[in-house]
Amino acid sequence: MLFRMTTNADGAQKGSQQPRRRAPAGAAVLREDVTEAIRAAVFEELAAVGYARMSIEGIARRAGVGKTAVYRRWRSKLHLVLDLVSAIAVQGLPAPDTGTLEGDLRLLYEVTARALRHPVASQIIPDLQAEAARNPDIAEALQKALREGQEGVASGIVAAAERRGEVRLGIDDELALDLISGPLYWRSVVIRSPKLPKGYLENLARATAVALKAL
Repeated sequence: MLFRMTTNADGAQKGSQQPRRRAPAGAAVLREDVTEAIRAAVFEELAAVGYARMSIEGIARRAGVGKTAVYRRWRSKLHLVLDLVSAIAVQGLPAPDTGTLEGDLRLLYEVTARALRHPVASQIIPDLQAEAARNPDIAEALQKALREGQEGVASGIVAAAERRGEVRLGIDDELALDLISGPLYWRSVVIRSPKLPKGYLENLARATAVALKAL
């Protein structure tokens, strides 16, 4: 809960000598640096112990704050994780603009592959997927984050290819998203291949471009 320091202007007349009311001593503005430290600690804690064993105490310890600082912002670890996962969908990925469909796909795959191979992401995503099977709130937030983050970029790539005449107008957006996002996600997250084969991203971009042009 965000506490704001306020002043009461009701009844105060211009030029009046009546002193301003001061904010209650217990009021506090939530410091952004503390909030960011807590967010970083959540990702670290998730990667280290997983959602099931994660605790507010552990998060606070990693962030170097008291538990109260965490509870001021989120009322439980579930709400904390849901908030952070949902924020991923808003951030999204930068839309590639190389001038060709294959080039855009290659750049997208390079950025996505690096993100998925990051030690924190490689631990957190599978763990949250497992938790999503038991918790519908996490399932909904995770689906939103993973889908919307990729969907916005994929739609931009397809739209640019349509304008350049590389694919036909009005292709199936759902199928296009599956073709663009599915293979790399499968290899990096599901089977968790530790290292991509040489030339894999280049070949994947080429094959996906051919598939999209065939739709």
